[in-house]
Amino acid sequence: MSRHCVVCQKDAAAFGAFGIKPRADALCPNCGSLERHRLLLSYLRARTPLFDGQPRRMLHVAPEICLETIFASACGPGYLSADLNNTAAMERMDITDIHHADDSFDVICCSHVLEHIPDDRKAMREMCRVLRPSGFAILNVPVMPIAETFEDPAIVEPADRQRVYGHFDHARNYGRDYPDRLVESGFDVTVIRAPDLLDAAEIVRCGLANRCCGEIYIGTKRGA
Repeated sequence: MSRHCVVCQKDAAAFGAFGIKPRADALCPNCGSLERHRLLLSYLRARTPLFDGQPRRMLHVAPEICLETIFASACGPGYLSADLNNTAAMERMDITDIHHADDSFDVICCSHVLEHIPDDRKAMREMCRVLRPSGFAILNVPVMPIAETFEDPAIVEPADRQRVYGHFDHARNYGRDYPDRLVESGFDVTVIRAPDLLDAAEIVRCGLANRCCGEIYIGTKRGA
């Protein structure tokens, strides 16, 4: 079966391998999207009003190249990309200390960022603070097949983090208790997986069949 990328809307004979331990069927040869990008966009198009043509304020943290143009087009002048280190982003931002007022953004997209941040709970609380009551936040992280999140603040050297977490720049391995951290930070949480959006054939065609596809974690402001 040929592959279809929902990000660039192009077909390919196959998706390429990607990763430290290369996994097959991952990388779109046209736009560079990975499984998590294709699942995220499938969700946003199917289940949210993001693409209804209405202007919105959107905070896009650590903007993915394959998604930022799409989001900017959808949101208009309210789109803001932000990153602590990437000078190509529109604003330099530490998400543990966001210099925007309460209830500033309709949409926040923070995908595969929190695992890099030592005080992830502070970042979660800050994103909850600046999210509007009517808005939603995408708060995706890689979740390992373990019950409880493992982290050790004493592990700071890149080589040690690579050995323990599998990545030199990760601060923890999230477990299935990850949503609990979001709830503690003020969010209500919904979890979406590929079978919630697509049938079995489309999951394969869009390259979403392997475990690294992950889940989508949607946060809304509790009590909103």
